[in-house]
Amino acid sequence: MKQTNLQKLVMPWFENMPDAQLLSALTATAIGICALLFVYVFTRKLMLPGIQKAVTRLSPERIGALAPLLTKLNGRFAGTLCCVLFLATFDNVYPVTDVAALILKTIGQVVLIIYGGFIISSIVSVAGGIYNQLDFAREVPIQGLIQVVKLITFMICAILIVSILLEKSPTYILSGFGAIAAVTLLVFKDTILGFVASIQIAANRLVTYGDWIQVDSYGADGEVIDLGLNTVKVRNWDNTITTIPTYMLVAGSFKNWRGMQESGGRRIKRSLNIDMNSIRLVDEAFREQIDSAIPLHDYIRVSSLPEPVTNLGLFRRYAEGYLKQHEKINRDLTLMVRELQPLNHGLPIEFYCFSEDKRWISYEHLQAEIMDHLLAVIPIFGLRPYQSVTGQFSANDQSGIKPSIKVNSSAS
Repeated sequence: MKQTNLQKLVMPWFENMPDAQLLSALTATAIGICALLFVYVFTRKLMLPGIQKAVTRLSPERIGALAPLLTKLNGRFAGTLCCVLFLATFDNVYPVTDVAALILKTIGQVVLIIYGGFIISSIVSVAGGIYNQLDFAREVPIQGLIQVVKLITFMICAILIVSILLEKSPTYILSGFGAIAAVTLLVFKDTILGFVASIQIAANRLVTYGDWIQVDSYGADGEVIDLGLNTVKVRNWDNTITTIPTYMLVAGSFKNWRGMQESGGRRIKRSLNIDMNSIRLVDEAFREQIDSAIPLHDYIRVSSLPEPVTNLGLFRRYAEGYLKQHEKINRDLTLMVRELQPLNHGLPIEFYCFSEDKRWISYEHLQAEIMDHLLAVIPIFGLRPYQSVTGQFSANDQSGIKPSIKVNSSAS
């Protein structure tokens, strides 16, 4: 066992004792370990938190939001400093055998590389946190790129650790990668595809945080809460979480409702099937009868009506006027009431407009209010909604129970 400078320094304390060599070696080792612990506690608990508090005062809101990341960085920096001091002072402090010295130095170097990788990872996370505070960060997320940088960092650290353990140059380790390239591509297939997809998503702004997306093949219908390198997490409207491979957003198809959310309204597209046997021409007496029940002049320009006009034509014009005067309908967007192709279950009349309120609950309530009103006024025009009559229905009809109304709807 070779004597170190610190052991020689403390040797006079034990020169009159029988095991002076052993006691001086243990004392020197204990002093070295205690010094490392003191440096760690001082930097981790006092120096670095003090610097963090001073920096936080410059911008409490922005830097304060990064406090958890900075705290983690402080701990890793303190650990790295201890590793550097351990390796730098090893030969002068720790009296051990040559084999033990080789093992301890190798462990110290490996730990130093690991801490170095963690420090780079923390710095990248802090940089990502600062970026996410920018205004355009939601439109161009870089979470996938951050994960790629971390992955490359730890791959380099792994190569360096292997080279230290094998006592070979890192270039020797890298030269062997050609032989296992196929295996590497197979293992990291999803990661490589996710990396390429992340670049395309960020460049084309396909998806960002908070977007409402719908991916039917994965059962996802909700808000994007995480855009990772390998997966995209979607919180569905029933509060379940669906995980989608990132590359599937580029390789497959999905629906992004961001355009609707940023537009002036949400589309209402519903239809009623009219019994074609109830459609007939309207004479002046019947028009006055309708006008006494509903003020047609408030919704229809009577002078523009064709002669003769049908009760269905009056109803269509009334429904369109009603929608145009509705306070919750956006009149700057497309608004119309149209007839579709007649079918064996009646003549579909479609109501096409946009609600100003795009919130889901308000949107559904508005649709229901509009359809309730239009269903209620249909009999005034002498029209009947189409109804499917079954055998059971016919029996009920004989007892005076009116059949229910069948409504076809399609809203998005």
